Amino acid sequence: MENNVHSAIAIFGGTFNPVHHGHIRSALELGDELGLSEVRLMPCHRPVHREQPECSSEHRLAMLNLAIEGKSMLSVDDRELRRSDLSYSIDSLIELRNELGDQVVLCMVVGSDAFAKLETWHRWQELLDYAHIIVLSRPGYSLPNSSSLQTWLKQVCLENKTELLNRPAGGVLMLELTQLLISATVIRAQIIQGVSPRFLMPDAVWQYINEQQLYGCCEN
Repeated sequence: MENNVHSAIAIFGGTFNPVHHGHIRSALELGDELGLSEVRLMPCHRPVHREQPECSSEHRLAMLNLAIEGKSMLSVDDRELRRSDLSYSIDSLIELRNELGDQVVLCMVVGSDAFAKLETWHRWQELLDYAHIIVLSRPGYSLPNSSSLQTWLKQVCLENKTELLNRPAGGVLMLELTQLLISATVIRAQIIQGVSPRFLMPDAVWQYINEQQLYGCCEN
């Protein structure tokens, strides 16, 4: 059967508080592995399932733009930062689908921990109407404990990337990528303690944090 889909785009959401090499490595490897035309990093303004970041949306956006410089596959989508309300994924996917049209493959990327809590997401059962979900799973990852989520996953789970790229939306693909064990929470704690997080993030991002004195930073 001929593939009529034109291109493939992935959305990589998060607070990026701050962005680090783990985010960038995963985004680039994802794009290469699936042959995507673009991976968009989408920072949220008011996250639903975690506390509001202490670092402003403007600073987090500036750091993201610095982190992707020179990486043609990556871009930043700031639509959620331009909203005053909570950052619901379904709203962004609907907007993107309307902008991109019916034939573009659209993928929302989530970690395995977030996927296990999918049933708590706003209008979660509608997500696949507009996009695929790519779950970045660790080796040995098992299905979520929820029996209803397991049943749903068995119905929509895709076997491989070819199956994903042959239709614009509607499936879930489990994908193992190189996972750098870098934590934004740990980075923030290091900065507060006066420990340099250099080499855990792009140099331009660390320089920006120093210049703007973010996260209680004093020059290290």
